[in-house]
Amino acid sequence: MDFKEKLKLYQQMINQELEKHIRKEKCLEEILNKSVEYSLMAGGKRLRPILVIATYQIFKQDIQKCMPYAVAIEMTHNFSLIHDDLPGIDNDDFRHGKPTNHKQFNEATAILAGDSLLNNSYIIISEDLKNTQDSEELQRKIRIFNEFSEAIDKMLVGEYVDTEYEGKNITKEDLEYIHQNKTGALLKLCVRMGAILANCKEKDLEKLTSYADKIGLAFQIKDDILSEEGNEEILGKPVGNDKELGKCTYVSEYGLQGAKEILDKITKEAIEELEEYGEKAEFLRELAIYIQNRNK
Repeated sequence: MDFKEKLKLYQQMINQELEKHIRKEKCLEEILNKSVEYSLMAGGKRLRPILVIATYQIFKQDIQKCMPYAVAIEMTHNFSLIHDDLPGIDNDDFRHGKPTNHKQFNEATAILAGDSLLNNSYIIISEDLKNTQDSEELQRKIRIFNEFSEAIDKMLVGEYVDTEYEGKNITKEDLEYIHQNKTGALLKLCVRMGAILANCKEKDLEKLTSYADKIGLAFQIKDDILSEEGNEEILGKPVGNDKELGKCTYVSEYGLQGAKEILDKITKEAIEELEEYGEKAEFLRELAIYIQNRNK
């Protein structure tokens, strides 16, 4: 099975799991539930839950054990996207080629839909913790729960700093700080969750964390590049928003060619971290290249 086929298979698997958590019953909050479903099932790449599963599979194959965490991380990611699009933050009208949540429904509903997704991610993890009988496995999951909470905090910090410093001059160190928190923290968490759930050795966790740090930065640099020269029809959202808002990005700081050179370097470094895992890490290698070459 080649990379694209396996990626599609992972995406289908994640979508099936997410569908199980959609509330479709008739109730007073039916519109809120539709708002949640609208964003959660909008057809994203599912990169984060796939990272959880693919990392776990380096060590173990019983992937149902990591599904609650894969679902929780995708819910959290979609919470961040809904709030990121809001008028008070990026004020975006489109995502995945469709109206953003607050445009499709209204701002209050969108805010609460994001809140609901975040809260449900915690419910899913807490339910799994409650049902875990083995004490050593439970300790690993508590460690993950702590890292999960800390990563969300870092993501919010990154979003705040990114928004607060629009149109202002910031240092290269500040730019890296924004990206490490806003995008990198959650991507790193995904890899670490998969590795810890599989009970890997600490030296493996360190190498995989380094891989995750690098692809997290690569993902954000590519986002910055696509915001400058991407195809609006493929992206499903306007190009040039970062420049219009005066955001400091890798493109504004290093130029388009400079950003591409950094992206190439960081992708190669990420792949090098996987060398000792051979064929077991082939999907993660291909995923790093996919992040570098994606067009949306």
